[in-house]
Amino acid sequence: MTEQTPLDRFKQALTGTARALAREDEVEVAWSADSPSQAGKNFRVPLPGRTLPHDQARQARGFADSFALRLRHHDEGVHSSGAPREPIARACYDAIEQTRYEALGATRYSGIRANLTSAVEMRTASDPIARATEASQVPLPTALSLMLREALTGDPIPERAREGVDMVREEIEAKAGMDIASMADNLEDQSAFQKLALDMLRHLDLTLPEDAEDSGDDTGEDEGEAPEEDETGEDEQDEGDAEPQSSEIAGEPAQGESDADTDGEEGGEQEMGEGDPADDGEEGMQPVRPNRPWTDLPEEFDYKHFTDKFDEVVEAPELCDHEELDRLRSYLDSQLAGLQGIVTRLANRLQRRLMAQQNRSWDFDQEEGLLDAARLTRVVISPGHALSYKVERDTEFKDTVVTLLIDNSGSMRGRPISIAAISADILARTLERCGVKTEILGFTTRAWKGGQSREAWLADGRPADPGRLNDLRHIIYKKADEPWRRARRNLGLMMREGLLKENIDGEALLWAHTRLLARPEDRRILMVISDGAPVDDSTLSVNQAGYLEGHLRKVIGWIEKQSPVQLVAIGIGHDVTRYYKRAVTIMDVEQLGGTIIEQLAGLFEGEKG
Repeated sequence: MTEQTPLDRFKQALTGTARALAREDEVEVAWSADSPSQAGKNFRVPLPGRTLPHDQARQARGFADSFALRLRHHDEGVHSSGAPREPIARACYDAIEQTRYEALGATRYSGIRANLTSAVEMRTASDPIARATEASQVPLPTALSLMLREALTGDPIPERAREGVDMVREEIEAKAGMDIASMADNLEDQSAFQKLALDMLRHLDLTLPEDAEDSGDDTGEDEGEAPEEDETGEDEQDEGDAEPQSSEIAGEPAQGESDADTDGEEGGEQEMGEGDPADDGEEGMQPVRPNRPWTDLPEEFDYKHFTDKFDEVVEAPELCDHEELDRLRSYLDSQLAGLQGIVTRLANRLQRRLMAQQNRSWDFDQEEGLLDAARLTRVVISPGHALSYKVERDTEFKDTVVTLLIDNSGSMRGRPISIAAISADILARTLERCGVKTEILGFTTRAWKGGQSREAWLADGRPADPGRLNDLRHIIYKKADEPWRRARRNLGLMMREGLLKENIDGEALLWAHTRLLARPEDRRILMVISDGAPVDDSTLSVNQAGYLEGHLRKVIGWIEKQSPVQLVAIGIGHDVTRYYKRAVTIMDVEQLGGTIIEQLAGLFEGEKG
């Protein structure tokens, strides 16, 4: 029998403690190389080092304790029944409830208090509140939960969040100080605590008064949005922690709080402009000629965004530190060890086909070069004969750049996004060996249900037909001029819990296309990998049906008819041939690596000669 390691024994003890605390014998604890999460009775907690450093072990205990306390003291039915509709209010509501059940454990057991403190400090370290420089950048759910925790347990605000909390403390205490003070007496009564929480949110002007919710012009619109929220509630009851809650546990902003306002502004400029010189090198600084028919968006697109202030274009290392990227990359490699060999063999086949196009013919009877084996007889008979050599002739092979645009939506979670990441990784390495530059991009949103864009729309009085109503997040995993070895670990980011959210394909396609137009290569190929039509609940709930899909169709048609960029798409379990002229649909994600390579080979060979 294999001897247990200290890590195995620690996990066994952690599982036993979690079961006892939750009073559930079926609780299972597993290690996670990415963000901690809970799905029913299955806990995924941070993986500590092999030597079990004290701080890392305590963090793992803290998340396990938090999940166990949720199972024991949290009723999802009660919680969902009173959940507010406004996105920022809902995030605060969820954070307040988490603070309640964690406070129940912290006030009863000193050991649990210390563990939870470590978990809170870990969450806070990656939260935007730790980087806030002004009150508008402070995520209210985080600040409110930390202030409430301070009042309920007496634990101080973590040092990294103290400055951010102080920026909004005076305003919160002025409006809701009495509410916070009265909550300590109702910790064990979730329903009573929930009513106080809703009162607090109304006093903070995050929700409408009860009488206003049932009257006025908002009634019809609220009813129109109700199914969206009801579906979310059902998902949360069925699956325990839904996706937005997982992002909160991971320390990511549930409402897409910005790392800095300038990120969103730079993202907007890059999306609509000529490409970022810093991203594309000196050659990328060449402007796109304004008289080209594909450089200006046609007016018949009939598409707009309510605001692009909160959009962002970010590089992978900006979303997590190098240590976490290394851990996520290792996790990706371990998950796909078997698949990697298959895709590598296919990639080698692609390399041979590309190299065959680049060097495929010879000039014979040359005075110098390689000795021609067919002329060996001549060499023996007449050693002084000069025309016994051959020279390899280089055929014209267009300078090429390939962009892989990968759907980073929530429906890609699990094996699809893992295979997409490893296929992109191996393809980039293969094409680099063939002298073909490769760019790898991803697209998602910064928040579920609208984020800060929706908050701004609500604050503006809910104008009709607002257009796109969510905060875009466009991710650069690998720049075209960046060597593969430098960008390799960035692809591990796709494994991060909480990253994958909504997908707004049309604008992502335009962004990737704009970056390609700024490239100097003769041939430019854009390959889209997606598993479904564009979906964003916030946008679709307040615009006409098919708003995002209609925009995607127009963008695709415009690129295919007028742009020099070659466009190809791969659909995973989704028929993308109804959108793209050159497309293929696969029903099994195991086929993705081979399909990418075959499609690219077809594009290269299609222009041969």
